[in-house]
Amino acid sequence: MINPQNIEQVLDSLRRAVPGGLAQEVEKNLRAALTAALAKLDLVTREELDVQAAVLARTRARLEELEKQVAELEKMLLKK
Repeated sequence: MINPQNIEQVLDSLRRAVPGGLAQEVEKNLRAALTAALAKLDLVTREELDVQAAVLARTRARLEELEKQVAELEKMLLKK
């Protein structure tokens, strides 16, 4: 999901670049814009990505096993 620390880093850079009161107004608008933009993205956490990668690896391994079984069965059928 959205990491608030990343947003804070961007806002800290903004605070240093823009003078006083203007920085607060820009920060408020930028925070809202960033949050809205990031919320629209179809993001997943690292944990979710790792889980799906493991599922994919198991699925590939199982597919390879099944392909070998099919090849053996085809050989048996051809011998008959």
